[in-house]
Amino acid sequence: MEKIRIALADDHQLFRNGLKILLGGYSEFEVVAEASNGAELVKAIQSSPADIVLMDISMPEMDGVEATSHLAKHEPDINVIALSMYGEEEYYYRMVEAGAKGFILKDSDISEVHEAIITVHKGGNFFSQELLYHVIRRIRSREQEDRNSSLSKREKEILLKICEGLSNHEIADALFISKRTVDKHRANLLAKTGSKNTASLILYAIRNRLIEV
Repeated sequence: MEKIRIALADDHQLFRNGLKILLGGYSEFEVVAEASNGAELVKAIQSSPADIVLMDISMPEMDGVEATSHLAKHEPDINVIALSMYGEEEYYYRMVEAGAKGFILKDSDISEVHEAIITVHKGGNFFSQELLYHVIRRIRSREQEDRNSSLSKREKEILLKICEGLSNHEIADALFISKRTVDKHRANLLAKTGSKNTASLILYAIRNRLIEV
């Protein structure tokens, strides 16, 4: 089986070294490039093409948002998974808009990193469950709903379930409605929020101040 080629972009060498060692425990992965910032990454992948980039958000010279945007434009076959820390919620939507296909917390277990890489490599989106729960807690902790939001109460309920990672069938069962109704609400959510995919829909709440950042 052909290995999944991975590039690491993070300005902390110790973190990169540790992550490289952990990824080396999986026979299907090969770390082909490392960089301490986005500019170095862009140069590195010219000589060492990658399938997946694990991208730090905050880096000097060229940060994760700019580097991800560059890759989306010039290297569209490379998928980016953002390496995130708590407190960086304001960057999440920008990273998705730039082209990131997933987010994992820097203190995630290596098994979750493995799952993220496999999922994104197959064309899916991946959000760390701990990160999603963190975002969801913020949504639930708001004292008042955003009165400027165009979403109905039911649409917000479904948005929350989407954030929890539930499928349309599971959402239907949880809310005691038909799957067809959920399908319609999901389509309305995408249209109302201007979201292109599930990843950007999940982060709609951040962009529209439905959560505190």
